[in-house]
Amino acid sequence: MSIWDELTGQSEAIAVFRAAAGDPAFSDRDAAASPSHPEGSMTHSWLITGPPGSGRSNLAFAFATALLSPGDPEGDAAARRQVEARTHPDLGVLSTERVIISIDEVRSLVTSSQFSPSVARYRVMIIEDADRMTERTSNVLLKALEEPPPRTVWILCAPSEADLIPTVRSRVRSVRLRIPAVADVAELIARRDGVDLALATRAARESQSHIGMAHRLATNEQARVRRERTLDAALGIRTVSDAVLAAGALLEAAADDAKSITEERDAEERESALRSLGVEPGGTIPPALRAQLRSLEEDQKRRATRSLRDGLDRIMVDLLSLYRDILLVQLGSDVEPINLAVIDRVRAAAASASPAQTLATLDAIATARRRIGNNVSPALALEAMLITARRAPS
Repeated sequence: MSIWDELTGQSEAIAVFRAAAGDPAFSDRDAAASPSHPEGSMTHSWLITGPPGSGRSNLAFAFATALLSPGDPEGDAAARRQVEARTHPDLGVLSTERVIISIDEVRSLVTSSQFSPSVARYRVMIIEDADRMTERTSNVLLKALEEPPPRTVWILCAPSEADLIPTVRSRVRSVRLRIPAVADVAELIARRDGVDLALATRAARESQSHIGMAHRLATNEQARVRRERTLDAALGIRTVSDAVLAAGALLEAAADDAKSITEERDAEERESALRSLGVEPGGTIPPALRAQLRSLEEDQKRRATRSLRDGLDRIMVDLLSLYRDILLVQLGSDVEPINLAVIDRVRAAAASASPAQTLATLDAIATARRRIGNNVSPALALEAMLITARRAPS
């Protein structure tokens, strides 16, 4: 099976990377040149952009596998296993679970990028969520992009080109991904995860073609229940008191979601760390080793903070889809709703407010997303947002 087979809805981007991986004309001289190469040719630095869930990281690793496979742009089986395990000697990966990527992490990756490939044609360096770099951190990366070592290829992933500083954008070749069709995502989830096609289709539609979220909704009943609670809380708002109570319910749902994602992994990491330090489960931790465990705990706290923010953002996206559906009903549009499972309640909500009110709520959700991103208290941001969502009793 080809490495490109599990990527969906991105045929144009796949064609670009497949052609580049098989480009025999890429030389050491090319590696130091500008990324302005003809369509289909190879270059030393790439930027994959696209909306969340479009498969940026999956495409980056598929391209890396093709580059690290010996003369096979379709992907060598051994290289594929090593890339999936992140153990290939010529692969460097930076993916953070914090709110930002630290400058030390980028410096370390830049240093390792200076080595020549050991077994493959190229040395491939991938930065996921490159938009999480500050300007100072980006400038460290810029030096590596301006003077790349021969046979080193950089692949950055970000939602859009605007998320990177202009000097970095000028050093990379951009490939933009599109939002996959609901049917394509549903077919992938049903085939790969073995779920019923109807459930996969609903998950793909409600996730708005976000592949990762579609997988989670299709395979995790608790995730589906939490999404239903989000819509119920918003549709039940009639007064300011309702808005305050709904804000608390949404914050609790986001915290539960974040906990379900991180709790099991945190326990496994702690157990693995204790094992590597030679401490038996339940045993006393020697004072000399406590600092190492404290460092792990601090990393896990930072990951929990990001996971909570991500959970809140997922709630905002679900609410945007809800009020988008309400607005479509109000305007008499024949566009298919996202939330078909609650379409009767959507119609009732549409009848109890004006399109102007719904637009104000959509604006309030966008404002709340920005405020939470700027470290405003999530509870206050949610309350201010939901006060605009009040509807007259039907």
